[in-house]
Amino acid sequence: MPRIILEVSEELSQQLAQVGDLSLQQPDVPAQVYRYILDFLASNPTPEQITEFKPTPEMQERLHTLLTRSKADELTPTELKELDEYERIEHLVVMIKADNLSYLTS
Repeated sequence: MPRIILEVSEELSQQLAQVGDLSLQQPDVPAQVYRYILDFLASNPTPEQITEFKPTPEMQERLHTLLTRSKADELTPTELKELDEYERIEHLVVMIKADNLSYLTS
């Protein structure tokens, strides 16, 4: 395997040590998925908008594909990680919506 050696100053080395592991790995889901959610949250949505929030049609289609392949036991390890990440994102959104219920009922 090819290696790349990078020499950095002592100061930068210490800063990098504080950051921890730097990985060039791609995220488990496309970056635009995270951007979509962050943009929505940053827009200061109303309680009603939070209730109505849902994935884009493209996200829904990808998730459907992953779930179908999962049921057929055909997921690659990369797709399994992607599906796991979508499940974590869904859990987060469900928690946000559950917390939002108190604003809708008061």
